[in-house]
Amino acid sequence: MEHTYLSQIGVKEVGVNRGLQVEEYLQTTGLDGGYAWCAAFVAWVYAQNKVSNPNSAWSPAYFSSSKIVWQSNGVQIRNPLPGDVFGIYFTSKKRIAHVGFVHRFSPTITITVEGNTNDDGSREGDGVYLKRRPSRQLHSVSNFIND
Repeated sequence: MEHTYLSQIGVKEVGVNRGLQVEEYLQTTGLDGGYAWCAAFVAWVYAQNKVSNPNSAWSPAYFSSSKIVWQSNGVQIRNPLPGDVFGIYFTSKKRIAHVGFVHRFSPTITITVEGNTNDDGSREGDGVYLKRRPSRQLHSVSNFIND
């Protein structure tokens, strides 16, 4: 799992939400190029590793109550592990609107790998990046692979 998402660091869009690899991520969820693709990146990585998941480009789909293992509100079944999906809540959208993979977690800083972001951590970025995020930015973390 880790090898797959780490291998994608440096993939860049061609235009806006387009490019050969970006469109491959989106096709995993049944979409063509031009759509926001952070969740499609997650679906693609899971598909490459034959991991059952929502297979959706809709970020909130990855956070059903049965899959959540950690939340910023204090729900902490366990600490996030590599390959878990994190979600960031956007007040303006009133929902989780950006997702990616936890690579390394600590209570203060989480190293992530995420698609459709940039150096600033935007949810409408230009590529796949390895990021250092304050753990307080994470709203929820879901488990699809770690028992």
